[in-house]
Amino acid sequence: MLPITDYQKIGIGVTGFGVFFLFFGIIFFFDKGLLAIGNILFISGLTLVIGLERTFRFFFQKHKLKGSAFFIGGIFVVLIGWPMIGMLLETYGFILLFGGFLPVVINFLRRVPVIGNILNLPGISSVVNRIAGDPSNSMV
Repeated sequence: MLPITDYQKIGIGVTGFGVFFLFFGIIFFFDKGLLAIGNILFISGLTLVIGLERTFRFFFQKHKLKGSAFFIGGIFVVLIGWPMIGMLLETYGFILLFGGFLPVVINFLRRVPVIGNILNLPGISSVVNRIAGDPSNSMV
Protein backbone atom coordinates (compact mmCIF):
# COMPACT_ATOMS: atom_id res chain seq x y z
CA MET A 1 0.00 0.00 0.00
CA LEU A 2 1.29 3.44 -0.89
CA PRO A 3 1.82 5.87 1.96
CA ILE A 4 -0.23 9.05 1.81
CA THR A 5 1.56 12.24 2.80
CA ASP A 6 0.01 14.98 4.90
CA TYR A 7 -0.17 17.24 1.83
CA GLN A 8 -2.16 14.60 -0.03
CA LYS A 9 -4.56 14.22 2.90
CA ILE A 10 -5.08 17.98 2.99
CA GLY A 11 -5.46 17.98 -0.81
CA ILE A 12 -8.22 15.38 -0.66
CA GLY A 13 -10.10 17.53 1.85
CA VAL A 14 -9.59 20.72 -0.18
CA THR A 15 -10.74 18.95 -3.36
CA GLY A 16 -13.81 17.68 -1.51
CA PHE A 17 -14.65 21.20 -0.36
CA GLY A 18 -14.16 22.39 -3.95
CA VAL A 19 -16.66 19.83 -5.25
CA PHE A 20 -19.03 20.79 -2.40
CA PHE A 21 -18.89 24.50 -3.31
CA LEU A 22 -19.29 23.72 -7.03
CA PHE A 23 -22.33 21.57 -6.29
CA PHE A 24 -23.98 24.24 -4.16
CA GLY A 25 -23.02 26.95 -6.65
CA ILE A 26 -24.98 25.05 -9.29
CA ILE A 27 -27.87 24.30 -6.92
CA PHE A 28 -28.17 27.99 -6.03
CA PHE A 29 -28.74 28.96 -9.67
CA PHE A 30 -25.11 29.34 -10.70
CA ASP A 31 -24.01 31.60 -7.86
CA LYS A 32 -20.74 33.03 -9.15
CA GLY A 33 -19.18 33.39 -5.70
CA LEU A 34 -19.69 29.75 -4.76
CA LEU A 35 -18.55 28.57 -8.19
CA ALA A 36 -15.41 30.70 -8.05
CA ILE A 37 -14.50 29.40 -4.59
CA GLY A 38 -15.25 25.83 -5.72
CA ASN A 39 -13.02 26.16 -8.78
CA ILE A 40 -10.12 27.58 -6.80
CA LEU A 41 -10.42 24.91 -4.11
CA PHE A 42 -10.74 22.10 -6.66
CA ILE A 43 -7.61 23.12 -8.59
CA SER A 44 -5.68 23.75 -5.36
CA GLY A 45 -6.67 20.38 -3.93
CA LEU A 46 -5.79 18.57 -7.13
CA THR A 47 -2.38 20.24 -7.06
CA LEU A 48 -1.82 19.18 -3.44
CA VAL A 49 -2.84 15.59 -4.15
CA ILE A 50 -0.72 14.90 -7.24
CA GLY A 51 1.91 17.63 -6.95
CA LEU A 52 2.61 20.84 -8.84
CA GLU A 53 4.79 19.30 -11.55
CA ARG A 54 2.43 16.40 -12.30
CA THR A 55 -0.57 18.76 -12.38
CA PHE A 56 1.23 20.99 -14.87
CA ARG A 57 2.25 17.99 -16.99
CA PHE A 58 -1.32 16.62 -16.95
CA PHE A 59 -2.98 19.84 -18.08
CA PHE A 60 -0.37 20.80 -20.67
CA GLN A 61 0.15 17.56 -22.59
CA LYS A 62 -0.07 18.18 -26.32
CA HIS A 63 -3.18 16.05 -26.85
CA LYS A 64 -4.97 17.63 -23.86
CA LEU A 65 -4.37 21.30 -24.69
CA LYS A 66 -7.87 21.82 -26.13
CA GLY A 67 -9.53 20.39 -23.01
CA SER A 68 -7.21 22.39 -20.74
CA ALA A 69 -7.96 25.59 -22.63
CA PHE A 70 -11.71 25.10 -22.27
CA PHE A 71 -11.45 24.08 -18.60
CA ILE A 72 -9.14 26.91 -17.53
CA GLY A 73 -10.95 29.38 -19.78
CA GLY A 74 -14.23 28.39 -18.15
CA ILE A 75 -12.75 29.07 -14.73
CA PHE A 76 -11.72 32.56 -15.82
CA VAL A 77 -15.15 33.22 -17.35
CA VAL A 78 -16.76 32.25 -14.01
CA LEU A 79 -14.32 34.51 -12.15
CA ILE A 80 -15.17 37.53 -14.34
CA GLY A 81 -18.87 37.06 -13.67
CA TRP A 82 -20.52 34.88 -16.34
CA PRO A 83 -21.16 31.67 -14.41
CA MET A 84 -23.51 29.90 -16.85
CA ILE A 85 -21.19 30.25 -19.86
CA GLY A 86 -18.15 29.50 -17.71
CA MET A 87 -19.61 26.28 -16.36
CA LEU A 88 -20.54 25.14 -19.87
CA LEU A 89 -16.96 25.74 -20.99
CA GLU A 90 -15.61 23.98 -17.91
CA THR A 91 -17.89 20.99 -18.41
CA TYR A 92 -16.80 20.58 -22.02
CA GLY A 93 -13.15 20.89 -21.01
CA PHE A 94 -13.65 18.42 -18.14
CA ILE A 95 -15.14 15.88 -20.54
CA LEU A 96 -12.24 16.34 -22.96
CA LEU A 97 -9.68 16.02 -20.16
CA PHE A 98 -11.18 13.17 -18.16
CA GLY A 99 -13.26 11.39 -20.81
CA GLY A 100 -10.71 8.57 -20.99
CA PHE A 101 -11.37 7.77 -17.32
CA LEU A 102 -15.13 7.31 -17.77
CA PRO A 103 -15.03 3.60 -18.67
CA VAL A 104 -12.84 2.90 -15.63
CA VAL A 105 -15.17 4.88 -13.35
CA ILE A 106 -18.28 3.20 -14.75
CA ASN A 107 -16.83 -0.28 -14.33
CA PHE A 108 -15.90 0.59 -10.74
CA LEU A 109 -19.39 1.93 -10.02
CA ARG A 110 -20.94 -1.26 -11.41
CA ARG A 111 -19.29 -3.16 -8.55
CA VAL A 112 -20.66 -0.88 -5.84
CA PRO A 113 -23.72 -2.64 -4.34
CA VAL A 114 -26.57 -0.11 -4.65
CA ILE A 115 -25.20 1.97 -7.51
CA GLY A 116 -24.35 -1.16 -9.52
CA ASN A 117 -27.96 -2.32 -9.33
CA ILE A 118 -29.17 1.07 -10.55
CA LEU A 119 -26.68 1.07 -13.44
CA ASN A 120 -27.94 -2.38 -14.53
CA LEU A 121 -31.58 -1.28 -14.88
CA PRO A 122 -32.82 -1.77 -18.47
CA GLY A 123 -33.05 1.87 -19.63
CA ILE A 124 -30.01 3.07 -17.73
CA SER A 125 -27.81 0.13 -18.69
CA SER A 126 -27.93 0.86 -22.43
CA VAL A 127 -26.92 4.50 -21.85
CA VAL A 128 -24.16 3.53 -19.42
CA ASN A 129 -22.84 0.88 -21.82
CA ARG A 130 -22.72 3.42 -24.62
CA ILE A 131 -20.81 5.90 -22.42
CA ALA A 132 -18.42 3.18 -21.27
CA GLY A 133 -17.83 2.15 -24.88
CA ASP A 134 -18.80 -1.46 -24.25
CA PRO A 135 -20.85 -2.62 -27.27
CA SER A 136 -20.97 -6.26 -26.09
CA ASN A 137 -23.13 -5.33 -23.07
CA SER A 138 -25.40 -2.82 -24.81
CA MET A 139 -29.02 -3.74 -25.22
CA VAL A 140 -30.47 -4.03 -28.73
